[in-house]
Amino acid sequence: MQTVRDATLSLLRTLGMTTVFGNPGSTELPMFRDFPDDFRYILGLQESIVMGMADGYAQATGNAALVNLHAAAGVGHSLGNLFTAFKNQTPLVVTAGQQARAILPFEPFLFADRATEFPRPYVKWAVEPARAEDVPAAIARAYYVAMEPPCGPTFVSIPVDDWDRPCAPVAARRIIARNPGEPGALDEIAAALARANRPALVFGAGIARDGAWHEAIALAERHAASVWAAPFAAREVFPEDHALFAGFLAPSREAIVRDLAGHDLILVVGGPLSLYHTEASGPHLPEGARLYHIVDSIAPASWAPEGTALVADARLALARLLDGPAPVARALPPRRKAPAPLPPSALTDAYLLQQIAHLRPRGSVIVEEAPSSRGAMHDRLPIVDAGGFHTCASGGLGHGLPAAIGVALGRPGDKIIAILGDGSSMYAIQGLWSAAQLGLPISFVIVNNRRYEALVNFGRHFGLQKTEGTTLSGIDFCALARGQGLSAERVETAAALDAALLASFSAPGPTLVDVMVD
Repeated sequence: MQTVRDATLSLLRTLGMTTVFGNPGSTELPMFRDFPDDFRYILGLQESIVMGMADGYAQATGNAALVNLHAAAGVGHSLGNLFTAFKNQTPLVVTAGQQARAILPFEPFLFADRATEFPRPYVKWAVEPARAEDVPAAIARAYYVAMEPPCGPTFVSIPVDDWDRPCAPVAARRIIARNPGEPGALDEIAAALARANRPALVFGAGIARDGAWHEAIALAERHAASVWAAPFAAREVFPEDHALFAGFLAPSREAIVRDLAGHDLILVVGGPLSLYHTEASGPHLPEGARLYHIVDSIAPASWAPEGTALVADARLALARLLDGPAPVARALPPRRKAPAPLPPSALTDAYLLQQIAHLRPRGSVIVEEAPSSRGAMHDRLPIVDAGGFHTCASGGLGHGLPAAIGVALGRPGDKIIAILGDGSSMYAIQGLWSAAQLGLPISFVIVNNRRYEALVNFGRHFGLQKTEGTTLSGIDFCALARGQGLSAERVETAAALDAALLASFSAPGPTLVDVMVD
């Protein structure tokens, strides 16, 4: 009879999960005895790197990624990026080693007490199987739950002595969980859209997750509707150079009401409208506006302060809306005004992002974690392709650098450009080693302002004249990169920027460009 290991590997192969992200320890080693040649192990030097790489890979491939962590300590190291994966709605099957069943009563070294509680509430399901022979079935269930929309991480704790126990095979099954939405409710929304005098569409990351890019464009064009990106949208939602793209909604009710003023119907698809970052008072919607939401679960529908909500898959729902009644005649909304080009007189983050937009290879993917430069990015670096953008939905740092590695693994041959703040990159700098070992075509661009600029800016919101603990100095990113096997260049003037970016963008392997912005 085959072993638990045999049955698990066979199941993983059928599920398309032959890439394992991990950092091994003694409680995980038996899983990898006689590791098959058609599997690959992606090593991260710390578990937060492992989790971030798996997140990027799962988003890029559309399939759950397998993560293998070392006991409770490894789970602890990974938790920041596990939280981000949960907020990103990324399907992950996270496994962690547990001590041998025979010695669990003695609380042995590396024993995880109440192992399944540790990652909660940021996993959709967690289990330590009651018997060794239940491990493959537990991993199968973890996969199905992770892949059910809204997707997210699941967790399986596996005792070290389970892998060599006898076990019957577990066959993979198909579970179809995409929800097309209630037809009558969709028809109501379609009719309201057709009657509206000045509709607005607000698209969130669910457009990318559900593969609704083309349907979103078609719906906007059919209704001559202004399109806004939802607050903190962590994926691409609409081509930002399109004539109907109006801009990015800020996470503030006053700003949302101001930007959406004059629209009599607002349809939000794939993300919350009321994702606020600061407290405020006043209305949530402009006067006279009617609001509909199409969301992927009851949770965002339940805490939305206004509007009628429908739970549905974004692509399937938009496809039905496209079959709705013809809209009334409308004038096209005014086009968003593009900012004037910046001359090479100062090396600012805005100038850097403008030059990345001009010089980057066609079809390259942007992975961003430079919070203080996001406004400049919105103005200067338009995202125009499906699958072309990834960032962090949680607000936690340390995701962008390893996520870029995962995206590169999931999109072989594509150029990945990771735009990272200096503070952000230091949360995960040892991920550069994995990129070098794998030879991935990633350009790591450090927006180096020598401080936590986002905190300095936010401090002004609270009236702070000085923000403690925000100055970063003396970090040599080029030395850190070269020490892990990358070529690297520091840029200190606008005149030197283009040559450095072009060299990085044309390199076949990973490079780092440290840009000292004003």
